[in-house]
Amino acid sequence: MARFYGDEDFPFGAVLILRQLGHDVLTVSEAGRCGGDDPDVLADAAADGRAVPTRNHNHFRRLHRTGRPHAGIISCTRDDRDLPGLAQRIHDATVAAKTLADQWIRIIRPNPSAKP
Repeated sequence: MARFYGDEDFPFGAVLILRQLGHDVLTVSEAGRCGGDDPDVLADAAADGRAVPTRNHNHFRRLHRTGRPHAGIISCTRDDRDLPGLAQRIHDATVAAKTLADQWIRIIRPNPSAKP
């Protein structure tokens, strides 16, 4: 399973579910690194071989585009309140990926009005 470093804006409820799904998830808060800048969060995560799940799409997208190596960025839709569904979509995407290293993975909330 994947190793994650949950950004401050990533919901703790989703962290708990990802752990139940077998992922190794450490949060910025648990690491005692609250209030750090996004480049520091990404560097801390990379140093520990952890991908960053975040709702901070714009900042982390810019960091990804710099080309600096990282252990992966999982960008999630900000208004996704379905935490079990969010965790499952992250799980499915990361299990399907050959590697998370230097990858940008976008997790988008399904449109509830879309017909199957």
